[in-house]
This record gives sequence, C-alpha cells and structure tokens, in this order.
Amino acid sequence: MIETYKIGTLTRTHGVGGELSMNFTDDVWDRADADYVFLEVDGIQVPFFLEGWRFRSDTVALLKFLDIDTAETAEEYVGSDVYFPYDLTPEPDEDDEYTWRHFTGWHVVDAAAGDIGTIDHVEDSTANVIFCIGDKLIPANEDFIERIDAAQRTVYMDLPQGLLDL
Repeated sequence: MIETYKIGTLTRTHGVGGELSMNFTDDVWDRADADYVFLEVDGIQVPFFLEGWRFRSDTVALLKFLDIDTAETAEEYVGSDVYFPYDLTPEPDEDDEYTWRHFTGWHVVDAAAGDIGTIDHVEDSTANVIFCIGDKLIPANEDFIERIDAAQRTVYMDLPQGLLDL
C-alpha cells in the first residue's frame, strides 16, 4: 500500500473541459517528478493521472486529469480530498532549507506529551506559522523544535506547558 498525505481538496469545476479547482496546502506536485495524485473516492484513495495543471493563486491550482473531459464528469469529484505519495516527495538539497509546507504529513512528538499526531496542514499565510493537527494548532516556532528526523518524517518539539490544553 502506498502511503500518502493530504495536499488539498477539489472545490469546483472550472470551465467546460473537465478542469477542477483545487485549494492546496502543499504544492509538492510542482516540485516532484510525479504524473499522478490520489483522490479519495467513496473512502478509497484512487490514483488519477494528471494531464496538466496551472496555478491560479498562491492557494488554488487548476488540475486537468486524463479521461475527465467534461464539466459533468469533473463535477463527480468536487469535494474529493487530494493526496500525494510520500515516496515521491522530494527532499530538499543540502543547500536548500525546508519550507514550512514541507512538513505536511509529518508526525509531531512533544517531549512531555509524546505523539501529538500528523500535520494535516501548515498555515503559513501570517507571520506566525501554525502546524494544524486535527483540532490542535501548534506554533511552528523554531524555538520549540528540538530536532527533525527526515528519515522518520518526524518533528520533535518541546512545547510550553499547557499549550496543548488551549
């Protein structure tokens, strides 16, 4: 089974040729050598091959999948979550720095609380970057990060006492 993580949601059709608008939380497909993503259809992740795509804004992309050529066919997939395979996610070069969005899908472990969960989304539209883990909002502050284990896709943190209770 291929392990994946959520990178966005299809929100509406675009035009009459089968394009779909995706609100994305990670633009990994732009940085990776992948010609497919997974859509959640009836509770199952199904691979869909990309015919093309283009950015519409910093958070919206238009996707065109193979064999989806009409707005009516595309409409069936509106509301579907979009997932990307971990094994195709590129690691930054030694000279590159991680972007906060790179950590989508990684686990967060706190020194006191233990395993907090998997980062569903990184909110980086404000000065204070936030890891969104379920209903928990964790500041992605470098002062709280003890270490990063890229091989295990885990961020080890030492969060201030009481932060997880908010």
